[in-house]
Amino acid sequence: MLLETIDSPAGVKALPVDQLPALCRELREFLVQNVSQTGGHLASNLGAVELTVAIHRVFDTEQDRLVFDVGHQCYVHKILTGRRDRFSTLRQLDGLSGFPKPRESVHDAFIAGHASNSVSVALGMARARTLQNKNYNVLTLIGDGALSGGLAYEGLNNAGASGEPLVVILNDNGMSIDRNVGAMTSHLERLRSKPAYYHFKKWYRGLFGKRPMENRIYRFNHQCKTALKKAMWPGSTLFEDMGFTYLGPIDGHDLDRLCHVLEWARELACPVVVHVHTVKGKGYPYAEQNPEKFHGVSPFDPETGLALQHGGESFSAEFGRTLVTCGAEDSRVCAVTAAMADGTGLSGFAKEFPERFFDVAIAEGHGAAMAAGLAKQGMIPVFAVYSTFLQRSYDMLIHDVALQGLHVVLGVDRAGLVGADGETHHGCLDPLFLSEIPGFTVLCPANFAELRSMIRQALFQCGGPVAVRYPRGGEGAFRQDTSDKAAVCLREGGDVTMLSYGILVNHLLEAAKLLEKDGIQAQIVKLNRISPLAYEDISPFFAVSGTVLVLEDAFGDGCVGQRISALLAEHGKAPRRLILKNLGRAFAPEGSVGQLERRFGLDPAGVAEAVKEAFGNER
Repeated sequence: MLLETIDSPAGVKALPVDQLPALCRELREFLVQNVSQTGGHLASNLGAVELTVAIHRVFDTEQDRLVFDVGHQCYVHKILTGRRDRFSTLRQLDGLSGFPKPRESVHDAFIAGHASNSVSVALGMARARTLQNKNYNVLTLIGDGALSGGLAYEGLNNAGASGEPLVVILNDNGMSIDRNVGAMTSHLERLRSKPAYYHFKKWYRGLFGKRPMENRIYRFNHQCKTALKKAMWPGSTLFEDMGFTYLGPIDGHDLDRLCHVLEWARELACPVVVHVHTVKGKGYPYAEQNPEKFHGVSPFDPETGLALQHGGESFSAEFGRTLVTCGAEDSRVCAVTAAMADGTGLSGFAKEFPERFFDVAIAEGHGAAMAAGLAKQGMIPVFAVYSTFLQRSYDMLIHDVALQGLHVVLGVDRAGLVGADGETHHGCLDPLFLSEIPGFTVLCPANFAELRSMIRQALFQCGGPVAVRYPRGGEGAFRQDTSDKAAVCLREGGDVTMLSYGILVNHLLEAAKLLEKDGIQAQIVKLNRISPLAYEDISPFFAVSGTVLVLEDAFGDGCVGQRISALLAEHGKAPRRLILKNLGRAFAPEGSVGQLERRFGLDPAGVAEAVKEAFGNER
């Protein structure tokens, strides 16, 4: 197989042109076979095979800087840059990341995981190159979905005005930008992507010197050409108005054309947008027919396209069902999502109440600000968003929501450790930053019953901004609804008080059983509300023992455990011994939630061991 002979981009460059189609077929087969075992982002990578091969034919990513936006399209890049033999470890503990990571390879120029930042990052690299008098190319690969984020336009606006040599490859798979249609457009697309066209254009510009726009004839011809382009390619003018040279649209599965166009973009030595059309899921029928289903997949049977395991009920689905019920009861309830209707469980609400459902695309800051406007005018907006993406709207939560005490409800999905997507996707910051915003109420259900109750509290009982945070996946063994109290004791014990919130109380209950075998009786306290924290709500539980353990799948600085300790100390009741079990200052890598909990000592055995160690040191 050709693929087995390629261990670096040099191998891609060395292949004869007539062998490239076979390489692309092998890459697609490799992707399907491997991602069917590990799970991951499949459809986007299948669509970017020829484009990635072309990039490695034209550029040298060991020196040139290739910046991915989001990173969903990076698998082929990883395969071609010496990581093929490790691909079976994709998204596994201590394995390859599903996103670009500079720690893995010099060919990964920058970390990725969130959308719309790539042009800004690439411009910074281009400016550094100029300031340091170095000679390398800078390019970014951004999907049309990421162009729905405002940061992308901030970057494009500044990059176009900068004049810095920079290539922006827009991979348009038809999800957000309409295709051009018509026979003349098709003909001109082919004409504009042929080498002869670019050589002529370069020669023609050269006739008028270094500043052709100062020549009256060139300027007149340029204006005529621009008017024609506006009629035939209305989308191209957006980029040209921002200072880019626009090349395209190009068939993203025609390797020969792609290579010629990328070579031309490199030679232009100015800000260039290369607009490429691709088919998401290309080459694998199941993914082509249903690209959204195969965007991010769990392990599946490559022969049938069917998942190997079907997930059970999830917090996201229960959230969505509850919101539909509440929306039927009160016409003020509306739902907002940032391009994640299915992921956040809002598809049912969108179907039932389409006029009250708003998908703002990949624009979380806009989503939060729009929710503030809805609330200010008397609606009850519910912004359902993954915890990691909620970080992108932090300023709006403060400035637009909290300062006015507006009744915006956040459904904070994927709270805590989420598993294989790794450090860019874990939801380990929201307990810290939401709790620090004055006026925010933060509720933490441990099961579906509490989720239903707390959503109703958030919508119809609480005032001001409210967040209901819940994890990925399903509930644990604890099924009681204790949501009517700010804090509750789930188990009596006089030796140690162990406290947590959300689904982690299941680990404490298991740890208590382990400790009981060693003669240690643990009191289990469950927080239902982590903000605001009131002394009178928690003080009754801290008179039993002098040892307190607080379990959290969040970072340590500013965590709930520290806040509880400080609150008790203010009232002269600081615990004699405080054990904080959390992530400390470490970003959690890829791996299953169970594996990561064991690594950080957050599982029942780790909790029990921490208590026994503390007691052992004292005895």
